[in-house]
Amino acid sequence: MQQHIQVTIVGSSNVDFTALMARLPGPGETVLADSYQLSPGGKGANQALAAALAGATTEFIGAVGNDSHAGIALGQLEEAGVKLDRVTRASEPTGVAIIQVDSAAENSIAVVSGANSTVTGEAVQAAGSIEGILVLQGEIPASGIKAAMDAATDRIVLNLAPVIELDREYLLKANPLVVNEHEAEAVLQQLNPQLNLEFAGKYERLAGLLVDEGIDSVVITLGANGCLVADRAPLENGGAQVRALPAVKVKAVDTTGAGDAFTGALAARLANGDDLAQAAEFAGKFAALTVQAHGAQASYPRSLQNL
Repeated sequence: MQQHIQVTIVGSSNVDFTALMARLPGPGETVLADSYQLSPGGKGANQALAAALAGATTEFIGAVGNDSHAGIALGQLEEAGVKLDRVTRASEPTGVAIIQVDSAAENSIAVVSGANSTVTGEAVQAAGSIEGILVLQGEIPASGIKAAMDAATDRIVLNLAPVIELDREYLLKANPLVVNEHEAEAVLQQLNPQLNLEFAGKYERLAGLLVDEGIDSVVITLGANGCLVADRAPLENGGAQVRALPAVKVKAVDTTGAGDAFTGALAARLANGDDLAQAAEFAGKFAALTVQAHGAQASYPRSLQNL
């Protein structure tokens, strides 16, 4: 049954400096880049744009600086109709991500948090109520994540990237937890430090263990190998049900922001009433379109006709 619930993203907003080069430099090495781009980014803002472009009424709550980068950081969100009334202007500069992308579409990213570091528990509490599905990432302080979760009135999509320390009770609020395979291992280690298992190539088991630890649902993204969706099986034992969804085969030129596109589109489809597997299938198709062009937000599809 279709619904029309708002998606609210509490998170980071950056300006991305992206250098395109034949290969990524090693430690201490200088490599000449072919070109560079200056564009909006940040995991929270990326996810907000993706959710809006995927059809959801969307609000972004975060912070930018009182500088020239603020307009770049928020420009595409404004164009897409994302609600920005509760984005604050901080004394810290707008966050910056320094991105290197090679000819095989691999990237390395360094992030300077800037104004994003001011999205604390106190700031989130001051922002007031949170409507609809809440989406969170790891690029704001843990206190801000916890305050947003405390204020949530609907399900919480937690993309804990990067992985930061959260109390167990907050990790278990995720429904779903959206992580890649490396992040999934780190979250499981937080939930159960006694586990000392090797998960190389055994991601179905990893997804199942996260559900067994008490997380209601989990999506593990595997890049070109698609994703895994895990939740509680409708059986008496309540064990984990894990399903593999294949990726759409495309030629990738830049994977920057693809994970954020997936998470935002996933939240949009959950807000529209899809079940988790349906939402993840749509999100995989949405994200596949983004890796065929350079940049994060600039690569997100402005039309859903090809989906």
